[in-house]
Amino acid sequence: VQLVESGGGSVQSGGSLRLSCAASGYDYSGYCMGWFRAAPGKVREGVAAIASDGGTAYADSVKGRFAISRDNAKNTLFLQMNSLKPEGTAMYYCAAEPRNLGWWSRLQPSYYNYWGQGTQVTVSS
Repeated sequence: VQLVESGGGSVQSGGSLRLSCAASGYDYSGYCMGWFRAAPGKVREGVAAIASDGGTAYADSVKGRFAISRDNAKNTLFLQMNSLKPEGTAMYYCAAEPRNLGWWSRLQPSYYNYWGQGTQVTVSS
């Protein structure tokens, strides 16, 4: 399983970014996929997740601003981030898990076995 994130960068508060995660080496369509982030000095936290059936879960802090989607034909996961805030500055990671995770589990890092290297997002005020 290989996961490669892209799309990070530096934006001003209120701006937008779209992250991508290219997956290979496994049956992508059958996996639960998630986006997580780790700010300096903080633990990794769940941002958004999408199950193999398309069911989604979002952290309260990003609801209404972020949207997760997946393209099973292209083995790619996306995270559209709008109205970014300075507290969104972090390394963003893509993760994959072959189990069918429940709504709560989808946002828990400990439930995922496969991780990408991350892409940095910096939001300036």
